[in-house]
Amino acid sequence: MSCTVTINVNNKEEIYEIDKVARQAAGAVLLREKNAVVLATVARDDNMVEEDFLPLTVQYIEKSYAAARIPGGYIKRETKPGDFETLTSRIIDRSLRPLFPKGYAYPTQIVVFVLSADPEVDLQTMALNASSAALYLSDLPIDKNVAAVRIGKIDGEYVVNPTKSELAKSTLDLYVSGTKDELLMIEMRSIATDKVEVIPMTTPDPLMVPDLLTDDIIEEHDVNELTNEEVLEALSLASDAISKASKDYEEGFSALKKEPAELELKSADETYESLPVYIDEFYKEDIYDAINRMAKSERATELNKIAKKIAEDDIAEKEGWDLDIITKMVNLYKRNVVREMILNERKRADGRGLKDVRPIEIETNILPSVHSSCLFTRGQTQALVTVTLGSGKDAQMYDLLTDKEAHYENFMVHYNFPGFSVGEASPLRPPGRRELGHGNLAKRALEPTIKLDSDQTVRIVSEILESNGSSSMATVCGGSLALKAAGIAVQKLVAGVAMGLVVEGEKYAVLTDIMGLEDHDGDMDFKVAGTRDGITALQMDIKLGGIDQQTLKEALDQASEARLHILEIMEKAAEDISLNENALPSRTVFSLDPSTFGAIIGQAGKTIKEIIEKFEVSIDLDKESGKVKVEGSDKVQVSAACDYIKELAAKKRDNRRERRDAPKFEEGQVFDGEVKRIVDFGAFVELPGGVDGLLHISKLSDERVDKVTDILQIGDRVKVKVLSVKGHKVELELIEKL
Repeated sequence: MSCTVTINVNNKEEIYEIDKVARQAAGAVLLREKNAVVLATVARDDNMVEEDFLPLTVQYIEKSYAAARIPGGYIKRETKPGDFETLTSRIIDRSLRPLFPKGYAYPTQIVVFVLSADPEVDLQTMALNASSAALYLSDLPIDKNVAAVRIGKIDGEYVVNPTKSELAKSTLDLYVSGTKDELLMIEMRSIATDKVEVIPMTTPDPLMVPDLLTDDIIEEHDVNELTNEEVLEALSLASDAISKASKDYEEGFSALKKEPAELELKSADETYESLPVYIDEFYKEDIYDAINRMAKSERATELNKIAKKIAEDDIAEKEGWDLDIITKMVNLYKRNVVREMILNERKRADGRGLKDVRPIEIETNILPSVHSSCLFTRGQTQALVTVTLGSGKDAQMYDLLTDKEAHYENFMVHYNFPGFSVGEASPLRPPGRRELGHGNLAKRALEPTIKLDSDQTVRIVSEILESNGSSSMATVCGGSLALKAAGIAVQKLVAGVAMGLVVEGEKYAVLTDIMGLEDHDGDMDFKVAGTRDGITALQMDIKLGGIDQQTLKEALDQASEARLHILEIMEKAAEDISLNENALPSRTVFSLDPSTFGAIIGQAGKTIKEIIEKFEVSIDLDKESGKVKVEGSDKVQVSAACDYIKELAAKKRDNRRERRDAPKFEEGQVFDGEVKRIVDFGAFVELPGGVDGLLHISKLSDERVDKVTDILQIGDRVKVKVLSVKGHKVELELIEKL
């Protein structure tokens, strides 16, 4: 029997309809918020997988009909998920995965359909809240509610769950999920703002061509980084909002929760209890040696060799130890060794202290034909980051569900992770969720530090050539330097560092610049990127079920120390940057009076086409702002094209000034003038001020005149009377020939 639960919390009214649809799923809810409707379902298989992992998949799908639209393109149905859908699926997965109990190994699928959209509703928070409700109400062994909130900062004030239009005015985008007691996942980015001051032209002549646009307009670019204290303040607000929402969900849903299914959870087989003792007695040194090797690689090759060696021992056959369980126990033993070293000896597998950053090497513009490049190496992690500059035509077009018009992304960060970076011979495939997520994190970190015009496009590509932890943060560091090496006006350099956490009971340790081994065996993956003045992007995933504010503060403070250390190295490298002058395109922006654009364009575009072909440039004219943008591969040609365009505008201006300064004529006025030109239909007589008036052939005499030359010759002096004035056209009548 279906029922409805209405929850008013954190500036939102959420209406949950339970057991109304999708009743054969393990759990399903319809969530309504304003005009938005989301369906979240949970389904699981009855048979466990043999492997030791949680087989959870999450799919967030936006239906085009939800916004009363038919899909664009040749195929008129939903096909491959877009980046927003993929990233939202990843957010839901990262938030809900920590809820599953240890040993749960049943293939489980969470599917979220957006059935109706509202332009003002945040679909990401809505999707996670619906997914958590479906999971909590299902027959799976989940006993916690997860809530998601978004925090904005508008006019210096924090706002809980801003609408989409409010978020557009915000300098902060903070997405947090958690339970009533703990934070589970954080996604944060600062949003840059611009302050524009227009300086009035000093010349009294409105037709004068102004100098370069930057002389007339001053633009202040504010990165809007957050300090550690501001981040903690925002997270505290989010934590309170999440706690309140989780309690309200528990009160609203607890009576409707299904009885948990009888599911078997995987646990260590008692028949293998002697195996760890055997490993400790005979293979302890081998595992320590393998850990030292793993400090330089993410691969577990050495551990697999040890497991095979143990499987070949006589005792393995006698005790019935198969290779799979031996491999599992060897990895578990390794994990315990790594964690004990960190917690008890305050020492890491590669010999570093807890706060030490691995050695860093930086080279810029090593690829001569590329607009810019940076090879950033930190320990055994290496990223080759390139920047390619383009025009507005190169922007990536994308659609948003609630917007009918297409959008254009003119700043892109693409992250690639080939198998050889970890020594694996794996096939090259299109980017998956991990690659999209890492690229998105780097983009969020770098985007506030640059300002691009609508006719500019920048593409950053990060090729991970070697990986042993923190490759996304290497992308941030290399990307910031590559932008600077491309001649782009970078407001501030950005560095990133990955932090880790190891917790056992009351003991804990925060790790700086974690490697793959510590990422795998640790309890937290916490990535922080920012400038010297604060944080521009942050991402956190907790594996142990949550994190308290004090530990979070310690991690942020430790990350700040590391970030400043890395920035110091990056700043020294930036001083040595030499631009790829031969490869970089040239781009000049200046301002003209829009009324002169007609002379630049010419009849049917003839003039501007000739300029483009002659100087091999592209030209963009903005009639609203008066901006003229000229781009090309040759700086000399671009400069020459700009001079030519300014010359055309100046001529147009001079002609207009001449017309403006010309004397005004009135009907009946009489003047003496000189015949300057003779045409078939009359003669042009020069009047005062250098203005030519038309003396039509019919006005030369009272009698019919067949040829003008029968009466007048060029150079004749005549007395004429003004018959009419229409704009710049003055019509005359002959009084007498002088």
